[in-house]
Amino acid sequence: MLLARSGAEVTVLERRDRVGGRTSAVEADGFRFDMGPTFFLYPQVLRAIFEACGRDLDQEVEMVRLDPQYDLRYEDGSRIQATPDLTRLAREIERIAPKDAANIPAFIEDNREKLNAFRPILESPFNGWGDFFKLPFKQLLPLMRPWSSVDGDLKRYFKDPRIRLAFSFQSKYLGMSPFQCPSLFTILSFIEYEYGVFHPIGGCAAISEAMARIAQEMGVRIHLEEPVEEILFDGTRAVGARTSVGEYHCDAMVINADFAQAMHKLVPDKLRKRYTDKKLEKKRYSCSTFMMYLGIDGVYDELDHHTIYLTEDYKTNLRNIEHDHVLNDNPAFYVQNPCVTDPTLAPSGQSTLYVLAPVTHMTDNVDWAKETPRYRDLMLERLARIGLGDVEKRIRYEKILTPAGWQNDMEVYKGATFNLAHNLGQMLHLRPKNRFDELDGVYLVGGGTHPGSGLPVIFESARITTRLMAEDLDLDTGGLAPMPTRVPAIQPEMTVAS
Repeated sequence: MLLARSGAEVTVLERRDRVGGRTSAVEADGFRFDMGPTFFLYPQVLRAIFEACGRDLDQEVEMVRLDPQYDLRYEDGSRIQATPDLTRLAREIERIAPKDAANIPAFIEDNREKLNAFRPILESPFNGWGDFFKLPFKQLLPLMRPWSSVDGDLKRYFKDPRIRLAFSFQSKYLGMSPFQCPSLFTILSFIEYEYGVFHPIGGCAAISEAMARIAQEMGVRIHLEEPVEEILFDGTRAVGARTSVGEYHCDAMVINADFAQAMHKLVPDKLRKRYTDKKLEKKRYSCSTFMMYLGIDGVYDELDHHTIYLTEDYKTNLRNIEHDHVLNDNPAFYVQNPCVTDPTLAPSGQSTLYVLAPVTHMTDNVDWAKETPRYRDLMLERLARIGLGDVEKRIRYEKILTPAGWQNDMEVYKGATFNLAHNLGQMLHLRPKNRFDELDGVYLVGGGTHPGSGLPVIFESARITTRLMAEDLDLDTGGLAPMPTRVPAIQPEMTVAS
């Protein structure tokens, strides 16, 4: 959309039969599921993209702000209805940890300051050490606290580990443990409470589909079911792509495939220095996910739109995923029950359940051909813990996606669903750059480049990359300026669904 707005002639070569990649839909027997993201956060970035293209996001895609945002269930039986109404949220937390409830306003205010201080960093390219040293880090260090993890930073506000987990499980959006994730990312939970958790009618895939429709109306050519078989090079300059249909030549190329997988499969190893196959293998990658997409007879009206089940040995669970690379038989899990908000996703009288358990990315320690049936049964048993003990007999459609499926069917390197990990050694100028410096004429977007993973941040990578390409190709950069330094929170009269 933004490249077409800048005046470029754009062709999209898409491997699958639909747009969106991880943010596409799974459809069968009248059921529709989001394949990957089900939380839509911080719509300000996408609103700005639509506005730059002369469109209104809220007119193109109907979105409902959720209240509660999600239902947190703990293995010890405690529970938090995570509402964006901070007065109600304080009452929820008071039932579990009375002293911690009083510190919610300080957490919100401090993270509001942190986000506003770091937004220019998240909106700017990092082409090298020079860009890094331009930043006012002396002023930012007290906010960034790079010596601390998300959980460590939250200890300043919340003593009860269950409350810290309520404000830190969001690091899993990056595929990381809150005990390892840099403290900067306490802004993730703040963003949810400040700006809202949304459900787009039709699922998050409806956003991808709307963007494709608008892009085509702007003159973009989208070729479905036409995978790129080879990137064409003249020396180190990418000059085109070859598919089974033919060759496409270009002045510049954007790679929006999974970064490590695209490098491994489409770029000769001899053309890469920092990202050779050997070096890619040694990089740190996010977790993967075990997915169940279930079409259900009837509707679980008593189950919230989003439910997150957190185990008492959550820390052990994460260590098994990130360090031991083995399966845990007491996993935390997430369930989306979207038809309580959006009945368009299933036939009348039926509904969908989306079940996700974080697991290790692909490793020799786990044979998914052997483990898939066992882990399916395990997850069905665990659903009884949130009141879904009869789910198996109500299944009318079922699809399972394991790390092996993410790798082999969705072309995700090691099945690492959230790309390269977001440790300090793989952020900012140390992450693959938006103007990719290993190859000439190649630009990157998506979770594998700066600023990182998560839909709002991925959309921001598109704005950064388009500005760089527009400048390099002398295209129109109007509408591509960064957003204002401060963005107002969503007003309380926005539509909500309880």
